[in-house]
Amino acid sequence: MTSQPLFTWTPSAIVFDCDGTLMDTERHWQDARNQVFHGYGLRPTPGFAERAKGVHYVDCGALMAEESGKPELAEEMAEGLLARFMALVDENPVTMPGAPELVRTAAGRMPLAVASNCPLEMVESCLDRAGLLSCFNHVVVAGGEVRPKPEPDVYAVAARLCGVPPQDALAVEDTAVGVASARRAGLRVLGSGPRPGGSGADSADLWVASLADPAVAAWARTHVGGTVERPE
Repeated sequence: MTSQPLFTWTPSAIVFDCDGTLMDTERHWQDARNQVFHGYGLRPTPGFAERAKGVHYVDCGALMAEESGKPELAEEMAEGLLARFMALVDENPVTMPGAPELVRTAAGRMPLAVASNCPLEMVESCLDRAGLLSCFNHVVVAGGEVRPKPEPDVYAVAARLCGVPPQDALAVEDTAVGVASARRAGLRVLGSGPRPGGSGADSADLWVASLADPAVAAWARTHVGGTVERPE
């Protein structure tokens, strides 16, 4: 993997996480989790929101049930969590600052993909309502033989579909779970948003507070917005 500083490098493809990276949906996940807990007369344990961030909804349902001392409710909680989340997103899909600009700068100049732990219908619906779905060549989600993050599968598949070696692709992520997934797949990583606690974010090449950071925009104009040969 190249040791070239991230903002002097031109990727051959960019793979974006969806929740919290392209779409401002983390608050919806938190609200949905709280609604599910409340429906059972329960409250999340301290620090639960951070532990659940970026976790596949099925695993999150299991975690909610386990920490509540009711493991038998894992499947039921997961189903309720997804239903409440999708209802909240449908009411208020909002993009993250700087994300649409970066996507539109790169679209048509290099292959773009989404790699997400969320269901395909939800990801495509969010991106469509935000006017971004047509910018992406591929949307890869966990399911079947494609294991969820932090396993590398979604990023490995996305890079392959984009037609580039993983080391030539950039992942854009907002969680330690996602960074781990992208790194294990061999991609370089740009982290954005509030930096996760602990050491989970340390393996990202660079972390910025927002994709609206002027340094991101300047890099995109110089290294992303130029002419890049696009694989067939």
